[in-house]
Amino acid sequence: MQFPEKIWHNGAIKPWAEATTHVMAHAIHYGSSVFEGIRAYDTPQGTAIFRLADHNRRLFNSAKIYDIAIPYTLEQINAACRDIVSANGLRAAYLRPVAFRGVGSVGIAADTPIDVAVAALDFGRYLGAEALEQGIDACVSSWQRFAPNTVPAGAKAGGNYLSGQLVTREARRHGYGEGIALASTGLLSEGAGENLFLVFDGVLHTTPASASILTGITRDSIIRLARDAGIEVVERDIPREYLYLCDELLMCGTAAEITPLRSVDGKPVGDGSPGPVTRRLQQLFFGLFDGTTPDTRGWLDYI
Repeated sequence: MQFPEKIWHNGAIKPWAEATTHVMAHAIHYGSSVFEGIRAYDTPQGTAIFRLADHNRRLFNSAKIYDIAIPYTLEQINAACRDIVSANGLRAAYLRPVAFRGVGSVGIAADTPIDVAVAALDFGRYLGAEALEQGIDACVSSWQRFAPNTVPAGAKAGGNYLSGQLVTREARRHGYGEGIALASTGLLSEGAGENLFLVFDGVLHTTPASASILTGITRDSIIRLARDAGIEVVERDIPREYLYLCDELLMCGTAAEITPLRSVDGKPVGDGSPGPVTRRLQQLFFGLFDGTTPDTRGWLDYI
């Protein structure tokens, strides 16, 4: 990956190489960080960050769960996101705001200074350049998501993604593009870093918050866009075998955007190609950035 020249770090824009932390920072040892992934798109009206305030509100919510006191306001973090995109001269970007416990003590519950950074990267298609058009092959992982009373899945915390690493690295060792995790109940949860939608007879089905998922902002966007377009959406518990029986299946997230799945565990999804509902959702979602879908909710934050 080609890193940019500049990064926002603890209140100032500085050269990328100068945004350093100590090897004894609390976050390195205990995963005590919260973060967001946000995309900025190149639109006909200029660079626009997608649902900037919504993403950063979730950053503060995640921090609240873990008692991480971010020493900046929401408005300051929003401004930092805009500023670092401009400082790096990017028209499209992947943004990574992160807040973490720095150097203080090695105690698990130690109070430490809170460091904050915002990076803006030139970042392409997370699951591959052809994934949006052709789809990917996935498998159900042998690793389950954590139970609801163990680690809060609703927080976008660094430590949570150890689970995702196990899921996706196992999948790729076996030649799949991505892994799917079950919840501790044995029912469907989500992908390694993506939410799931299944299509049955033109109706979208997705797993609920109680399935140990991070309720994604892209997931929420799809639900709203689908309902606006007259597509029914159902949130419910879903058994594993429904992955093999659905007409269409897709993963979504800031990095993955809207990626079709053409097979699960070697079994084709539908006829093995992206279906009409998936294509319609892609059209509606990406239409926000080319002007064909009206931004009636003010989701685009122009720089």
